[in-house]
Amino acid sequence: MLSDHPLASFWSLDPDTTYLNHGSFGPSPLPVQQARAAWSTRLERQPMRFFCQEMEAELDSAAAVLAGFLKTQPERLALIDNATVAMNVVAASIDLKPGDEILINDHEYGAVKNIWQARCRESGARLVTATLPFPPTAADIVTALESAITPKTRLIVVSHVTSATACILPIKAICQMAQSHGIPVCVDGPHAIAMLDVNLNDLGCDYYCASGHKWLCGPFGSGFLWVHPRHHSSIRCPVISWGGSIAGRPATWKDRTNWLGTRDPAPLLAMADAVRFFTPERLQQYRQHAHALVSHARRALLDRPGVGTFCTPDQSDFVSMAAVELPQPPGWKPGYHGSPDPLQIELRDMHKIEIPVGAWNGHRFLRVSAHLYTTPTDIERLLAAL
Repeated sequence: MLSDHPLASFWSLDPDTTYLNHGSFGPSPLPVQQARAAWSTRLERQPMRFFCQEMEAELDSAAAVLAGFLKTQPERLALIDNATVAMNVVAASIDLKPGDEILINDHEYGAVKNIWQARCRESGARLVTATLPFPPTAADIVTALESAITPKTRLIVVSHVTSATACILPIKAICQMAQSHGIPVCVDGPHAIAMLDVNLNDLGCDYYCASGHKWLCGPFGSGFLWVHPRHHSSIRCPVISWGGSIAGRPATWKDRTNWLGTRDPAPLLAMADAVRFFTPERLQQYRQHAHALVSHARRALLDRPGVGTFCTPDQSDFVSMAAVELPQPPGWKPGYHGSPDPLQIELRDMHKIEIPVGAWNGHRFLRVSAHLYTTPTDIERLLAAL
C-alpha cells in the first residue's frame, strides 16, 4: 500500500509544485539546511580564524564522516564543489600525448563528454565513444567497452548510474576488465551515492567523482573526488591558487583543492550532516519508498500506447529513478541541453509538475525520480496530467 512517508516534513519544498526531478537537483532536508547555515554563520563571526586555523581540520573531519559512509579512508577523499569540478581535476591530472585515446560510452553525461573533448583538443588526444547495447545488460556492457579498447587507450571514463537513461552500470566488472588491460578508470558517480551501497575501496577504480546534492541530499555545492593513493602525487588542479596548506600543516595532495580562493565551505562541511541524517534505517526507508513510487508510475505509464521500457527493462534495474520511452509526435526533433521538450514545458507551466522530458540517441524519454518527500498523490498528478 503506497502512502506518504513520515519524514517528508523534513523538506521545505514549494507546496504549489509537484517535484519529480530529484535526479537533477535534489533538495536537502531541514537538518542539513540548518547545518549549512550554521557553518556560514561561524565563518562570518571570525573569518581569519576560520579560514587560516580551522577550515582544513574541519574539512578533514567531514571527509572522515563521508569516508565511513563510502567504506574508504579519509586520506583518499577530497571534498570539492561537485562532480563537474572533480572531473575537471582528473582531466587536468592525466598526461595525454597526441594520438592517445580517452574511452567513454554513448550513455555519458553531456558535461563529462565536454570536459574530455576539451582535454583531448588541447593535448591532441582523441575521444572515443563506445556504443553500449540497447537495452544494456551487464555482460554486454563490459564486452562493448572492452571491444573499444586499443593500444592507445589511456583512461576509461564511465558513469556508475547514467543520468539520462538511468542505467546502473556494472562498475566493478568494468574496473576488473580495465585492470586486465592495465587501463585506469574514472567513475562519474553522482547518482550512485546513497542510491546504492558504494564501497570505494572495493570497486577497483582509480578516480571517483561525485556530487552530494543527488540522493544523499547534501547541500548544493557539495561533492568529492576520491583518488587511489597511487595517483596522489600526480593530481593537478585546473584552478591555480596558493596550492598549499594555509594553516601551515604538512603538505597533502588535497591542498590544491582545499583552497580554490576565498569561498564559503559550508556546503562541503554540511555534507557530513547529510550522512548523519541518513541512518542505515532511513537509507533503507528511502530506497524502499522511492522504488515503490517509481515502480507504480512506471507500470502505469507502460500500460499506455507507445510507451516503452527504454533502458531499464525490469523493475530490479532501478532504485529511485527510472526513465520510460515516449512516442514521438509528428515533426518531433530532439532538443539540446537547455531546450526542454514541449511536454516538459507544458507539465511545468500548466500543471506545476517538474519532471525532465528529453532525448537520447533518437529516443524520447520521460524520467521519474522519487525520494522520501514524494507522495502517491504526486505520482497520480503526473499520471493524470499525462
